[in-house]
Amino acid sequence: MSELVPSPELPTDHRREATHSGLVSEMDVYVAMRDGVRLCVDVHRPDTGDPLPALLAFSIYNKELLSPEASALPPQPAWSPLWMGPTEAGDTRFITSHGYVHVVGMPRSVGKSEGGGSREFDSYDLIEWIAAQPWCDGNVGMIGISGFGAEQMHVAKQNPPSLKAIFPYDPRGAYGTLGGFREEHPGGVLSLFRYLVGHFGVFHQDKGVPGELPPAREALWREAMANPDYRMYGHLLNVLSMKGQHMPAVFETLVDPFEPPGMVERSESEFENIRIPVYTGAGWYGYTYKTHLQGAQSYWRNLANIPKKLLFLGHTHLERPFHGLHHEIVRWYDHWLKGIDTGILDEPPVRYWVSGLNAWRTGSDWPLPETEWTKLYLTNWERLRSQEFTPGSADDLIPPDSFVQMPLTNTRQIAKLRFLTDPLPYDVLIAGPAKLKLWASIDQDDTNWMIVLKDVGPDPSVRTAREGELDIPADLPERELTRGWLKASNRALDPDRSTPWKPFHKLTREAAEPVPLNEVVEYDIEILATANLFRAGHRICLEITSMDRPTGVAGATGVEYVPYHISSARTTLHHVFHDPEHPSHLLLPVIPQE
Repeated sequence: MSELVPSPELPTDHRREATHSGLVSEMDVYVAMRDGVRLCVDVHRPDTGDPLPALLAFSIYNKELLSPEASALPPQPAWSPLWMGPTEAGDTRFITSHGYVHVVGMPRSVGKSEGGGSREFDSYDLIEWIAAQPWCDGNVGMIGISGFGAEQMHVAKQNPPSLKAIFPYDPRGAYGTLGGFREEHPGGVLSLFRYLVGHFGVFHQDKGVPGELPPAREALWREAMANPDYRMYGHLLNVLSMKGQHMPAVFETLVDPFEPPGMVERSESEFENIRIPVYTGAGWYGYTYKTHLQGAQSYWRNLANIPKKLLFLGHTHLERPFHGLHHEIVRWYDHWLKGIDTGILDEPPVRYWVSGLNAWRTGSDWPLPETEWTKLYLTNWERLRSQEFTPGSADDLIPPDSFVQMPLTNTRQIAKLRFLTDPLPYDVLIAGPAKLKLWASIDQDDTNWMIVLKDVGPDPSVRTAREGELDIPADLPERELTRGWLKASNRALDPDRSTPWKPFHKLTREAAEPVPLNEVVEYDIEILATANLFRAGHRICLEITSMDRPTGVAGATGVEYVPYHISSARTTLHHVFHDPEHPSHLLLPVIPQE
């Protein structure tokens, strides 16, 4: 039976009945690691004497927010003012009623866990402790999204013997330890997502008098303190001035806003260490803070010779406290930890939600093998068209389009170019990453290219030279689908890792190169993956800009998970070229339809 109202949150019909009632919770249990440092965890188990499989939720977020009694709130939808991102450890009542022990903990130096030493093997040691307890049958999986998902990938590379499978949804970036620079800051454009969520941290910090840094770090710090782009944001200058004692992860990114040399190679060498089944994914909502959406795809692409599944939700975040996907999670672990044939491996390995169609689709790989990579060329009068430019014709004379962006010290206005197709004659389905091939010049030595893909319409108008039909109607409905970013000085490509649809940039300090003033430069800009059905009569819209801004004041934003980026403190003139010599175009992942 089909659903009357299709759900973007529950992509499974597996609804096994609860097998246990009653809940026993042991709070603030201290577990010693191999070096003697003790972690503080909560253990929630069904009220039974039988040993059962266990699911560990482990992250930097405060476990006091995550117990079944921590809040009287029912799960809040993403548009609720009480929705809180870090409550992501899972629905304890659901987990235990379906025959699993739920263990929730934090690494050292966080909350009630003791500090000191390295946290490298905390998850490994905790998993093996869990497996040895009388209430566990020796089989351990993991649960939780975002930071909890990143921890699953981290420990899977270490192969603890008792960890049999993982479900790392929203897993953060794959290139780096517990997420890295590349996927949190695509194209090297600094996102302030980490700053915004840093307010939820319970790290042990000593905010004494800022001390001296090692000489090389001190030099980078002084350079950062003098950066006019940073000084424009008082809240970031505040972080910098504390020399790493306040929001250390944000401080490190500001001081050294590049990917560490060798990080890509080190990460690639670790992918093959993951030898257990992995179910990963993200949602199209993830383009706004990037790291999870990018990381899920990177892991999918690099994990080989293991059972794996990939799931993409829609543009709406899962409820908080997190309890979505739990039937699918139990289905996964029933197979791997309880030996129940749930049929989960009999389906196509990829499932994705299509906005516009508001329905699920499946695939055999990602990007989808049937993708028809389709070019739409930018041309004059801010149009997108399928026709290629013709050398030796009037196309040679098409001048560039231009926009000037003043800094946030001067304006709230975001300047942009807006390219649109004509109304589409038939439905067009896209699914996957996209790319903008761009030729442009600027009158400064750097800028941040920000690319927005939108669905505009329906548009019943006919554009002619007649009065009243000169312009595209200004009041058309429009929906933002996804974005792409590239810091112009980070334009250097890694040719061995790039594909026609996914540019892989060298984001190290050594590879960065200022932009020659007023010279035409070629850019390949990744636009983060999405899936959307452009209905007949709608327009495909591409916007090119160089700035976004907080929606609130004092560096705040009105929506927690739509962060902004550090923009330029200089007024910058941008010229975008589109002619036979500079055929700027949008590359879209068009999927054939029946």
